[in-house]
Amino acid sequence: MRYGYIAFEGLIGAGKTTLTRRVAEDLNGRLVLEEFDDNPFLPRFYEDPQRYAFSVELSFLAQRYHQLKRTTEQSLFHACTVADYSIGKSLVFARVTLPEDEFVLFRDLYTIMYGDLPRPDLLVYLHLPMDRVQGRIQSRGRSYERTISVDYLAQLQERYLDHLQKLKGTRVLVVDLPTADLLHDRDAYQHLLDLLGKDHPEGCTVQKI
Repeated sequence: MRYGYIAFEGLIGAGKTTLTRRVAEDLNGRLVLEEFDDNPFLPRFYEDPQRYAFSVELSFLAQRYHQLKRTTEQSLFHACTVADYSIGKSLVFARVTLPEDEFVLFRDLYTIMYGDLPRPDLLVYLHLPMDRVQGRIQSRGRSYERTISVDYLAQLQERYLDHLQKLKGTRVLVVDLPTADLLHDRDAYQHLLDLLGKDHPEGCTVQKI
């Protein structure tokens, strides 16, 4: 593998976790999946965002930190590490969900914790049209996600793209997926694997599938 650590990012319902499992299996990669089901504040946040925003973001930050810190440990049995998120996800969501004063505090904590974490060699952002994202959220059947508004998703997408474009010293691959289904279209999936094997420059590169 050209890259020892690949992280997938994208909106809720973009298909990150299923895709990450498949890529890790095909590349003999160590699998790192976000443990969002273990966050007790998440259902409460969707019911009352203002009350639980800081709690949910701080809880996720701690979970992600402890989990990603383990990626520094070398594996003798895997060719690479493949994750369905990066620590930068915390900053993106906090920017949307928190008021300014709480975000400033959160950003300080994030900066302190992020300093000693390994950064992905390649960060892949799955960019889907909003109607496809909404359809996947509804089909997942998680009751607490069905109240997510289009405005919230649009804000997240805007912050994600802004965050990715401002990352320094990181290879970012934005995969534009207007119609292709990486989970069921073998040609589209193979195209993605081919992209993962290419040498991408630092900064943000966009590829359409």
